[in-house]
Amino acid sequence: MNPDELIRLLKLKTHPEGGYYAETYRASEALAAAALPPRYNGARALSTAIYYLLTDDSFSAMHRLKSDEVFHFYLGDPVEMLLLPPSGSGQTASLGHDLSRGALPQLVVPAGVWQGARLKPGGRFALLGCTVAPGFDFADFEVGRRDALARLYPDFADLITRLTR
Repeated sequence: MNPDELIRLLKLKTHPEGGYYAETYRASEALAAAALPPRYNGARALSTAIYYLLTDDSFSAMHRLKSDEVFHFYLGDPVEMLLLPPSGSGQTASLGHDLSRGALPQLVVPAGVWQGARLKPGGRFALLGCTVAPGFDFADFEVGRRDALARLYPDFADLITRLTR
C-alpha cells in the first residue's frame, strides 16, 4: 500500500490539522447538553471514529479537544506523538507495531491535553484510527499557537516548532 492508494480506497480528505481523514462512525444516539460537562456548548454524539493518515509531507499540528481521544495504529511506519497536559509537564510517545522498542498500538489522549504527531524520521506513511467520546465536533477543536505553547512548555519548544504552522 502507499498513501495515494489509501486516500483513494478509504475516501480520505484533507484534515484541517494536517494529514487525511474519513469519518467511519458517528453514534446515532447523543448526549444532551445538560448531561455533559460545561465545557461543551451543545449535545454530542456518544462516540465518533475516523481513519487518519499521516504522510511524509504532513503532520498533525498541535491541537487539543474537549473529549478523550483514543488512537489506534493500523499499518505503516512509526509515529511520534507529543503530549502536553495542563500541568506543564510533557512527554513523547511512539505509536507503532514494535512493542519491544516501546511503541504502542493504542494511545489515549485525555481531554484538554495538547497533542501533535508526525512520522518518525524516514517514515513514508502511517494509517491510524481515532475514536472520540463524547463524539468529535469541530467546535471542540482548538489549534495550538507556536509561541504560546513554546512559552508554556520550554523543554519541548523544538518539537512544538516542528508540529505547528
